Amino acid sequence: MSLALRTESAPDTASRPAPLLEVSGLRVAIDTPRGTIRPVDGVDLMLAAGETFALLGESGCGKSMTALALARLLPDAGRVEHGEVRLGGTDLLRLPEAAMRKVRGGRIGMIFQEPGTSLNPVMTVGAQIAEVLRHHGQGDGRAAAIGLLEAVGIPDPARRLDDYPFQFSGGMKQRVMIAMALAGRPELLIADEPTTALDVTIQAQVLDLLAGIQAERGMGLLLITHDLGVVARMAHKVGVMYAGEVVETGSRDAFFATPLHPYSRKLFAALPSAAHRGSMLDAPLGSVPPLDHAFPGCRFAERCPAAFDRCDDEAPGWHRVGAQSVRCHLYEAVAIPRPFERIAMGQGGAAAPRQAAQTVLEVRDLAVHFPVRKGLLRRVAGHVRAVDGVGFRLAAGRTLALVGESGCGKTTVGKALLQLVAPTAGSVQLDGIEMVGQSGEALRGLRRAVQMVFQDPFASLDPRMRVGEIIEEGMASLGVEPDPAARRRAADVLLERIGLTAAMRWRYPHEFSGGQRQRIAIARALAVSPRLIVCDEPTSALDVSVQAQLLNLMRELQRERGLAYLFITHNLAVVDYLADDVAVMYLGRVVEQGPAERVLRCPTHPYTRMLLDAVPEIEAGRPRTAAPDAQTRIAADLPSPLNPPAGCHFNPRCPRASDICRLTYPYETELGGGHAVRCHWPQRQ
Repeated sequence: MSLALRTESAPDTASRPAPLLEVSGLRVAIDTPRGTIRPVDGVDLMLAAGETFALLGESGCGKSMTALALARLLPDAGRVEHGEVRLGGTDLLRLPEAAMRKVRGGRIGMIFQEPGTSLNPVMTVGAQIAEVLRHHGQGDGRAAAIGLLEAVGIPDPARRLDDYPFQFSGGMKQRVMIAMALAGRPELLIADEPTTALDVTIQAQVLDLLAGIQAERGMGLLLITHDLGVVARMAHKVGVMYAGEVVETGSRDAFFATPLHPYSRKLFAALPSAAHRGSMLDAPLGSVPPLDHAFPGCRFAERCPAAFDRCDDEAPGWHRVGAQSVRCHLYEAVAIPRPFERIAMGQGGAAAPRQAAQTVLEVRDLAVHFPVRKGLLRRVAGHVRAVDGVGFRLAAGRTLALVGESGCGKTTVGKALLQLVAPTAGSVQLDGIEMVGQSGEALRGLRRAVQMVFQDPFASLDPRMRVGEIIEEGMASLGVEPDPAARRRAADVLLERIGLTAAMRWRYPHEFSGGQRQRIAIARALAVSPRLIVCDEPTSALDVSVQAQLLNLMRELQRERGLAYLFITHNLAVVDYLADDVAVMYLGRVVEQGPAERVLRCPTHPYTRMLLDAVPEIEAGRPRTAAPDAQTRIAADLPSPLNPPAGCHFNPRCPRASDICRLTYPYETELGGGHAVRCHWPQRQ
């Protein structure tokens, strides 16, 4: 069945309820030494009270700049060139700054992407919440601040009110930011990437919290994200943004059933999943174009597989397609396209021969305990058992995913393998050679065979060195290539191999995007020809298209070089796509491990099931999330590794816990096929 289309100058809004927020023709300009850029160029959107509008797109497409413009928080070099922003009928762009201060934090609340940089490190969280309460006439009582912390699920809020931000975990800091945003009882809440880099359980808690408070207060929620799973879980309406423009809008169900714009379809095609294991992801090539010039045609034309001549010369207008609106030439007098189907880009990874018989890395009973010192004499008062008896094997050409919540010890395991952190006990053998206890030249030789790609490439790349020097540094220091000319040629080859150009060797790290910096970090690791690469959350802060490009690169390199990957992550979709084997960590110990297909399809440990249940499902027609009660949220918090629970460490959070779980830690149970679990009551299929 096909439906007729009608062409419009803007998305149809006749069926919408009276808008809480109405944005019309918003255009933002930022003056730079190289000219004026327009990160927001003619954005229109409407949001009703009690509704969630998700603004979706890649990094650099203008989502966050749109949010800053709505709250009039643009940098000094930025200005609103054109447009209207109406909140409940009030034009915010015409208000004097004194009046806008009452709106900002009052009628409009805002949750920023990184709570660690948004909270004042020298003020207690109670003082920061009280400051918002006083400014917006909500009182400054301690009881009000305690009530806000309790509402966002902070355990023991009366005590935690006097703590500083550094004493909270990442998820807890995000909850404090939500409490501050809610202190002024806003009509509109703007949440800018509120769950980026959070693990799946904390993400689920934050999303459930936002949904529950929204339902209780009837707030409008503008949710800015690049995560399609978050959109599927939270949104009523969706807007897709690309290069400063909104290119598609519609209801959540219609968007997930049939994304219309070629860019939207590319975002779905780039999602990793088990169905595409062994094949390349259909990631959009290139990146968002620079916005320092006018675009005569469609801004997505250079990356669009369906582009034709008109796309280069004429900017497309809006077209109405059923319940959706799309800005694309393909939808002029054309029937609705078939529902979107993801197509694999080509097979080869799963069936390719692997050197699986040869063990590269063997870890036995690895422990890393950090002493806690107190008092004037700095005596040891206890130990943080960050890693407490971990063991696994990894063969050449295979990927082992180490998964778990933040704080479970994953990163410490990775650093201990390279002896960047001294193990307290245990064995780490690389090609049969013991690494624990090695130092000097012996350890330097072993480090040629094992390299690490860190979570934050900007922090791990020297900002004072050019990219070519960064890649060559490892070859020089480890004696891989003594000849400078040969090192330069090798670095240029690596730059071309990771999708950059040899001419980029003269640039500094800050001149690259986040995805490009992560590619450079991989090139630096490859420069010394390692056999094993430890990847610590390499895709956690990347949008879906850049993540797909990076995963494609890693898969190609593994096939070509027989690399072994230890992939540390909390992204279970990436694990499902990339990993051969999975080890699940909880409070310093591996509680379940085995082939990825068995662990992810037939999990036997309750913690593994909890992680899988917390992953947002991407499907049309699924009801939005319902918020659990406060007790459920509090019970989901990770205990401290300084004082882990007696018996099975998971027993306070486990719905199946019994007396034996509270008394003794379970032994490992072999389930066959390399699948093992530490649980007194494994849930067999």
